[in-house]
Amino acid sequence: MAFQIKPDQKETENKTIRFPVLLIQQIEAAIQGKETTFSGFVIQACEYALQNMDPNNK
Repeated sequence: MAFQIKPDQKETENKTIRFPVLLIQQIEAAIQGKETTFSGFVIQACEYALQNMDPNNK
């Protein structure tokens, strides 16, 4: 299944993480014109990664 950007979800908790500048630029370009935020994209990408992870690595 391909990763698809969806609208933001609601219930959240704050976490502080650092991103490489190039990765920030790539994410911002990917979400431009979409109905999501940077945080929303990162949450969706993490959920996708967890759902598609090799079962032997969980």
